[in-house]
Amino acid sequence: MVHLQPKAQVADVVVIGSGAGGGTVVKVLTDLGVNVTLLEAGGMVNPETDFKQGMWPYEVQHRGTGPNAEYYRGTMQDGFFAAPNSFWQDPNEPYTVAPDSKFTWFRSRVIGGRTNHFGRFTPRFSDYDFKPYSFDGLGTDWPMDYTEMSPYFDKAELFVGVSGANSGLRSAPDGKFQPVPPPRVHEVLVQKAGQKLGIPVIPARQAMMTKAQNGREACHYCAQCGRGCKSGAAYSSSQAMIFPALKTGRLTIVTGAMARELVLDDTGKVTAVSYIDKATRTEQQIRCRTVVLAASACESARLLLNSKSALFPDGLANSSGAVGKYLTDTLAFSHWGYVPALEGVPRHNSDGLGGNHVYIPWWLLDDKTKDFPRGYHIQMGGGFNMPGIGGFNDLAWNYEGYGTKLKQRIRQSYGSQVSFTGFGEMIPNKDTYCEIDPDGKTDIYGIPVLRFHWKWSDYELNTVGHIRQTLRSIIETMGGTVNGDDPTLTNAQRITTGGSVIHEVGTIRMGDDPSQAPLNRYCQAHDVKNLFVADAAPFVSNPEKNPTLAIIALAWRTAEYLAEELRKGNV
Repeated sequence: MVHLQPKAQVADVVVIGSGAGGGTVVKVLTDLGVNVTLLEAGGMVNPETDFKQGMWPYEVQHRGTGPNAEYYRGTMQDGFFAAPNSFWQDPNEPYTVAPDSKFTWFRSRVIGGRTNHFGRFTPRFSDYDFKPYSFDGLGTDWPMDYTEMSPYFDKAELFVGVSGANSGLRSAPDGKFQPVPPPRVHEVLVQKAGQKLGIPVIPARQAMMTKAQNGREACHYCAQCGRGCKSGAAYSSSQAMIFPALKTGRLTIVTGAMARELVLDDTGKVTAVSYIDKATRTEQQIRCRTVVLAASACESARLLLNSKSALFPDGLANSSGAVGKYLTDTLAFSHWGYVPALEGVPRHNSDGLGGNHVYIPWWLLDDKTKDFPRGYHIQMGGGFNMPGIGGFNDLAWNYEGYGTKLKQRIRQSYGSQVSFTGFGEMIPNKDTYCEIDPDGKTDIYGIPVLRFHWKWSDYELNTVGHIRQTLRSIIETMGGTVNGDDPTLTNAQRITTGGSVIHEVGTIRMGDDPSQAPLNRYCQAHDVKNLFVADAAPFVSNPEKNPTLAIIALAWRTAEYLAEELRKGNV
């Protein structure tokens, strides 16, 4: 391709992507006095006007089914009331999936990225999560251990504001938590069932502040975090990190910038980022001394694979051949049940924090009789949630009647349903990865797109079987009945589609051996010393714990290292 003449100004650090990792790097570097330019493929976000927090269904056309009834047609990308500018499928930004594979890819094009949308369940990784090979002989050990990462988990929790409580469990490490709200009624029943079954049910770790700090207000318990939190009590990198960094005067933001390629000089150092200005469809360049990729695990891999040159014919920083490889996602399986004991509960406001106030951490760590490695955790839902379109579809489908009798049945059963989802670990395998589409497919900006290969192994399928039995046991111990379970399905039919849990990690992994891993222990490219990665791509494994807190902690560590290297003149 023909490169445009770079602009004269040279940025100290260019960060590509504004989610959990990019936001953290921006916050840490600007606090340390470094000037940063942030490239974001989407637009700016204004919480007051863009978030639908507090909006009632009757305030919008068709009560939130979409302006053209997308809900009924199955074409709604995300919930109508969800935080803005996210999608699963977009004809302008396609991707492909290899034959015999199933994969789906959620993307967010807005300042703050997916942190505007995610569930904000933020547990720490455990000691054994950093040393999986040493633990059970599967996968690869990380180049650092929990002892080294623990101070960065501390920093992340204290800054973000994570509510929780110390439990003393190895699978749920203690942390620096804000106070937790009490359990809801259905969660109390889950705790009692857990006591009977020998399953721990402990306070959840949520990135939702119960005490005001850092200019952000405490949660007012509306449970609408997924809509975007106007007060900033629910963490997003936009509100907690990027907006404060702007006030330092050391951050420049370029929105609508679709990164295309990293440009090198003859020595193999990155000298510029080539991007498409989405408004004008023109190619631009920004010169830089250092670049940090934080566009998401798959987008960052795509950018490296598209940055080919004579020095790196297989993609930038890819002498190991590992860029795009070792892609994983969290597996999941859900059950829901009807619990008669909840029918007589007086109506009350059970909103609380968005998500569960309690959860079930992994409790069978030392059980060597299982037919799967590692483990899973369980989250739950229930209570008197705001009814919305489709909220009673299952009951209407299963109950014979209509009119007054159906309404009476809906009112009687309202709040008596409890849902559970088990989230389990995927072991990296050679058959699951992403690559540049070999048929030359591009997006609307002319940038080659990714093709995904996906395969669940027996490890994951057997985990799903165990989750199913556990969830059934919990519901039945609560005195409930499992709904919607089809015993004829196989675990391969029950398991989620790859990518659907939105925990993709591991495409640009870290390691001490340059022949095996593109990045070193500080997420710096072995091949290109002024290139860093600060999203989930450096992950060596994908524990059953949601990855966001680990992304923040790892990015914080990387940013501090980068700042020191800049001070020394090493990059």
